[in-house]
Amino acid sequence: MKQLILICALTFGSVLAPLPAAAHKVIAGVFASGDAIEGELGFSNGDMAVAQEVVVTGPDGAELGRTVTDEDGFFLFTPTSAVAHTFYADMGAGHIAEVTMPAAEVAEIMGVAAEVVETAVPVPAEATNGAVMLASLSAEERAVIAEAVRAEVRPLRREIAAYREHNDLQTILGGIGYIVGLFGIGFYVAARKKLAA
Repeated sequence: MKQLILICALTFGSVLAPLPAAAHKVIAGVFASGDAIEGELGFSNGDMAVAQEVVVTGPDGAELGRTVTDEDGFFLFTPTSAVAHTFYADMGAGHIAEVTMPAAEVAEIMGVAAEVVETAVPVPAEATNGAVMLASLSAEERAVIAEAVRAEVRPLRREIAAYREHNDLQTILGGIGYIVGLFGIGFYVAARKKLAA
């Protein structure tokens, strides 16, 4: 009788165990994009926030401006003061996106504390006796490179967020619970057959 109670407890415990939540998390990020701040809004399941209004505030809570996401969930905002910028969006159903870009990064975007960006240009060692020559990139060249990198990175961000959402610990533990439940049912059926015989 004790075995039957144990089998029933295991079976019903796995059936009544909490299921993995079907909710998704908000994705929000901001980064430098030339002389502007580019950001993205969406959900970890891959759905992006389309035509979503984003309110931009300073460290004192005063509104600095507003912007709207495009069809891919991205937005652009050009800063006018070198202070921390907080981007806030109410995406409905309790989903709130809030992300802040520090004042130092905003100042760098605006060129307040900008430094000349230099890059190494490969030169044959015999031509320079082993010295490395540096060449400055123009603002146009930096903008073209930055846009190319952003275009390549956007899909990767979405894939990583979706992967994290689908392979979390709760999902793994839920799968183990179902396996234990199936074994419980099997043992219960075997015990019933044994008692009937």
